[in-house]
This record gives sequence, C-alpha cells and structure tokens, in this order.
Amino acid sequence: MSQRTSFYKFISEEQRSHPFSSGKLTGLLLEVLAACKRIAYLTGNGQLSSQAMGAADSENVQGEQQKKLDILSNELFIESTQWCGYLSGMASEEMDHCLPVPDVYPRGKYLITFDPLDGSSNIDINVSVGTIFSILEMPDGETSVEDRHFLQSGVKQVCAGYCLYGTSTMLVLTTGRGVNGFTLDRSTGDFVLTQPDMKIPDYSNEYSINQSYSRHWEPPVKRYIDECLAGEAGPLGKNYNMRWVASMVADVHRLLSRGGIFMYPMDARMAAKGQGGKLRLLYEANPMSFIVEQAGGVASTGNQRIMEINPTSLHQRVPVIIGSKNEVNRVVDYHRQAAAECA
Repeated sequence: MSQRTSFYKFISEEQRSHPFSSGKLTGLLLEVLAACKRIAYLTGNGQLSSQAMGAADSENVQGEQQKKLDILSNELFIESTQWCGYLSGMASEEMDHCLPVPDVYPRGKYLITFDPLDGSSNIDINVSVGTIFSILEMPDGETSVEDRHFLQSGVKQVCAGYCLYGTSTMLVLTTGRGVNGFTLDRSTGDFVLTQPDMKIPDYSNEYSINQSYSRHWEPPVKRYIDECLAGEAGPLGKNYNMRWVASMVADVHRLLSRGGIFMYPMDARMAAKGQGGKLRLLYEANPMSFIVEQAGGVASTGNQRIMEINPTSLHQRVPVIIGSKNEVNRVVDYHRQAAAECA
C-alpha cells in the first residue's frame, strides 16, 4: 500500500524547509481545517438539518438575504479559530466590521478574512458550496485591531485557500509556493494530498459567466463571449463550452482542475448602483486570485491586476476575470483596446 501524505505531514515538511519558521501558521491552518470539517458536516446533512436549512430573518452588510447556514457557518468558523492564539482578529463577509480576538484569549500576529459559505444560494438545491479564506499579517506596532488593518493589497497575503463541499470535501491551498489540493478522508478525518502542484493550462475551451446579463456587459467582455460563441468559424478558431454553477468555489475549482476562464465582470447594472463590481475583494477576489496566479493563471479586473488593488473598505467589490493565462490576457487586451479608442 502506497504511503499517503496527510495535510499535517505536508505542512510540517513545508515548515521544515523554512528554518526560521515558528510553526504558528501551521497551527492556525489546522484550526481553519477543523472549522471547515465542522461546516462540511453541516452542509452534508442538507435537508436533514432543519436548524441549518432555509432563509434567516436577516440580511448581511451587503443587503443580501442570509441563509441559516450562512450564520451557522460564520459562527463555527469564529468558534474554531478565535481561541488558538495565532490570530489578532478576523473579518467576514457576514459581519459589518472586523472582530478582534476576545481579551480572554491570547493574540497572535495573523489576521484572517473569510467567506464562511460561498454559493449559499445553492444550499437548498444541493449544489456545491464552499469556504474561502485569506491570511494576512497584523501591521507592525499595532496593538488594537480595527477594520483598517485588513485593508491590505492581495500581494501581502501569507496564505489563501478554499474548502469545497461537494461529492467529496476538498481543500485547495497556497502559501506562495504553488497550489496543492487535499481530499477529506471521512474514515480518518484527515485531509490527504490528492492533487499536488496544481497547474492551469494556458489555453482552454471553457468559459464561466452568467450569460443572462449579457445585455449589461461592457463591450470588451461581450466581444470575447461573442467570439467564443462563434466557435471554429470565429476568430478564436475553436468551439467553447459554457459552465456556470453560481458558486465561485465550484467554478474556480473546475478551472484549476482542467482550465478555463471565470468572469463576474463589471456591467451597467452595477455602475448604475455605484458598485465597483459584484464579488468582494477581501473575501473572494484576493484569495482566489492568489491561488489562480500560483497555479500559473492570471487574475484581473479587466483593467488591473486584482492583487495590486489597494482596498478602501472592508466590503469593497471588484470585477473578476480569472483563469487560463492566454484567455484572461485576451480579455484584458480587449479592455485596453477599448480604453485606447475612447481616449
């Protein structure tokens, strides 16, 4: 029987490759995994869990209707990580402001941002959902924890990952040294390395976008999708397939596994509302961009590298165009050409 590599063994070996590592990031990640396993149990029970299913009588800070499982997942994530001694504070898509670690617990040097249950609109129909997280360092010399401490560009991320709750529970993680995928062995409770050194092909023939909003898209995005739809007879010279789950974790996991481009671009509806985009920079766009770039892909708003954006608010939204390098760069080029024509 071939020896399997558990997450603990993998991350311990990574730690040993850094002689000055304190082990604190390893400790924090183990608590994050504990939170994800608890959330996986909740989502796995589905309709059997009456306390978790259905809508809650509340909205989050973005004005979106919360699901009961959104709130429970948020509470579980906090409970599992706040006591560990590695965190100073946390920020969640489901909370108006950051949450400093309570004074009864020791504080560490890390900050964590997270979307406890991405794709929660799919809960009631048993479609894959997930948890996204990003780890930053607390700025030097700061003692109290405030919202402003989380407003760091994506290039300052120490680690990013997501847990996908689907037919199996998978963890995908980067610490800036490539991307690795782990599958939860439910018989032992261990995450086991199953997809080492994940890479995104430079080209693809799949795109992921909510095409029902095409009438609102900006011209560069519409141009690219029209070319995809033209197939072999069009300028791209090949046939494309469209895939759309409406769960960012599921859509991004697919392109990590076999290539593709995922887009939630800026459109006229968002502009009319004064929104900078749909997806949240700190909880979704930055961590997913870190993962995609480490797997050889590209992550852009169409006009700027996502990880170079300097955040201005805790719940800032941005357009997202990520995936296979040459596909994303083509859309970026179309944005550049459109800007030049308007200049």
